Amino acid sequence: MTKSALVFALILSACACSAPAPAAPSASPAVAPAAVSDAVVSSSRAFGFDLFGELAAANSKDNIFISPTSVAMCLTMAWNGASGTTQTAMAAALRLTGQDIQQVNGSNAALLKELAGADPKVKLLVANSLWARKGITFQKPFLTANQQYFNAQVTPLDFSDPSAPGTINDWVSASTNGRIKEIVSQIDQTDILFLINAVYFKGNWTEQFDKALTHEQDFFLPGGSAARRQMMARDGKYSYYAAGGFQAVNLPYGSGRLSMYLFVPDAKDGLPGFLKQLTAENWDKWLAGFASKSGNVVLPRFKIEYEATLNQALSSLGMGEALQPGKADFSKMVKSPFPVFISEVKHKTFVEVNEEGTEAAAVTSTRVAMTAMPRPGERFSIVADHPFFFAIADSKTGAILFMGAISDPKQ
Repeated sequence: MTKSALVFALILSACACSAPAPAAPSASPAVAPAAVSDAVVSSSRAFGFDLFGELAAANSKDNIFISPTSVAMCLTMAWNGASGTTQTAMAAALRLTGQDIQQVNGSNAALLKELAGADPKVKLLVANSLWARKGITFQKPFLTANQQYFNAQVTPLDFSDPSAPGTINDWVSASTNGRIKEIVSQIDQTDILFLINAVYFKGNWTEQFDKALTHEQDFFLPGGSAARRQMMARDGKYSYYAAGGFQAVNLPYGSGRLSMYLFVPDAKDGLPGFLKQLTAENWDKWLAGFASKSGNVVLPRFKIEYEATLNQALSSLGMGEALQPGKADFSKMVKSPFPVFISEVKHKTFVEVNEEGTEAAAVTSTRVAMTAMPRPGERFSIVADHPFFFAIADSKTGAILFMGAISDPKQ
């Protein structure tokens, strides 16, 4: 069975280091979640496509694999501590402009509950944690919001203890079933808080690929060269869509609520052009056009590990102020005299896809430092023997858990 994991860490650092009296965060019960807001989920999707576009533009020939849900949720936890123009800039980048922060928090609480019970046949875990430097006084409303709405574990930690990174990484490993073992390699003297979101997914295909049909064939890499890769094959009835320049198919997991959406450009070198069309508006239009159709799917087996620091991409999306010491305003997070900023946004993922299904995990860490359908009756054939795009999404809430561009399906 394949496995995939993603971890996102957001680390905050302080520009000053004089510490007020320590304040140990107290536990707060999670609130009863309201309904998942379509507007909030749509914002998360739009932000995810924006972020993915920035990463793809910076490196178009390598594999990319991110969790929009993980990054958006982790940054939203930090957004609860922002104030003034920093809060406004973060809201714009996250596509949350004009939305009430309590509504956003409540929708995230409802989303966490929905995803936890999405499908008894699929293992899907979303976990949040805050690791706070002992001796720093954090604003109680900030801590309470993250505990109540995001069910975040808040732990005061002696950052000067050499074992502190290991304590955080043990939580990361446990939250991703061992697929991501480290998100924090060292803790700097100015680091005051690590906000971490972890997503773990493991699901068998509703209809598995027959291992006897897996065969080796050419996969055409960017630039035109070819490499021999293991290709899986399956025939059946699927939800399918075709537009000018690409085909797409829905490959469900478990009971069918969670699916992989596979998008394969018609041209061998068509992925860059397809990614330019990949917007939230087009995504909604494409999904509305899927319809049941018989055909065959050829998909490579692959296992990918991906890691990226997202600071530059987030700055390009308008969040630069939050990442700049002396400019960022997180006064709703930390009491003065601590002018803090987001020093690093780190994203680490793993995905493996095989005949049985998919396992994926993600961790995000925020460091605070101071077209036309085929005619009825036609069969389709979708062969992913060249760079392609895929996403793992929840059909009920519309949340996109993972998305990736595969230029080389390495084993």
